[in-house]
Amino acid sequence: LINLMINKYIYLVFILLIYSVIAEGQNTVCFDIEPNPNSSDPAFSEFTKYINVFGIGIYAEDGVSNEKVKHVAAIFAEWLDNNEDSIVDNSLVLNELLSRGALMPVFEDEGSPAEISFFENYNGDGVSAVCYEFEIITYRPLVNEFDATIEENLHTISSLGYANAYPSAFSEEENSNSLLTLAMDLARGGHFTSIPNPYPPEAWYHYDDYTCDYECMATEYFYWGLTSMLGIQDYGNRCAYISNEWEPCTANQFQVTDTSLYDLLSNPMYMLPTSAPDGNYCPITSTIEEPKSNLNTGDIKIYPNPGEDILNIESEYEINHIQIIDSNGNSVKEVSVNGVLLSLDITSLKTGSYILHINGEASEKLIIR
Repeated sequence: LINLMINKYIYLVFILLIYSVIAEGQNTVCFDIEPNPNSSDPAFSEFTKYINVFGIGIYAEDGVSNEKVKHVAAIFAEWLDNNEDSIVDNSLVLNELLSRGALMPVFEDEGSPAEISFFENYNGDGVSAVCYEFEIITYRPLVNEFDATIEENLHTISSLGYANAYPSAFSEEENSNSLLTLAMDLARGGHFTSIPNPYPPEAWYHYDDYTCDYECMATEYFYWGLTSMLGIQDYGNRCAYISNEWEPCTANQFQVTDTSLYDLLSNPMYMLPTSAPDGNYCPITSTIEEPKSNLNTGDIKIYPNPGEDILNIESEYEINHIQIIDSNGNSVKEVSVNGVLLSLDITSLKTGSYILHINGEASEKLIIR
């Protein structure tokens, strides 16, 4: 009897441990999987699952689990809405992605029916990378495996979004002389249109995939820099594992070694992500007390937004108090007024994202560039 009780106890502890591991591995993702809206298109005919992320389609075939499809969508959303307030941080980048029909295909495996059908029939320019089911790691923290979702989603956003929204800064073209490619030439030890053998000894970025052309090298360089800056590469033996391609893998090493790229990626003008995606995306919008004047965001027009010099605020109800809060929660501008139309001087505010409070009752996201 005693042995039976001990065995039951051990079994119960084992079940609880397994449950805790599973529970900790589950991410909170507030996206619903929908049927494929483009199933009649030959390029998309083999996809059965779909998630809309700010107008960008995440398409997956049936063999990809719902958990992993949601994970891809969550990471994509976190890269675009890094502060997770349900509003994309950089509208210029989103517009470029949308104008090119950006999407993320998720295949069960290489050579799967969906992959074959897609690449035989797709003729758009909205795909810069793809995800495979076996590369998607949903649990956190990462220990000995790297979640390719982080990389592939960022490739799409940087090469289709940032490179086109800010060509002088992020163009990947060989002769663009963008800030990104100039920094990359320093990191590689020279301007190389083909893979040098070997790289100069002073190089710290020495990617050696011969199928990767100059623009591809720039895409990878953006990824290595930003993920290192955010601490995503700094775990376990990851730094040693990637050293054949990229050396300054910790945030401190990156800041000290690659000063040109660090200055570019940390420039608030471009509103790049400042925290690492973790696969949890369920924005909670702040609750605003019921306004006595019935003021809500539908009653307000704010233009231009993004703004630079003058911000116009127009309301159906009287405006008597304006407050602008920065991304750190600090009040950076506050004025008391009376009227339904206001022109506000914002030249003293730095480039970045802000929250505009009106009468303490309604809030709008404000981008200053």
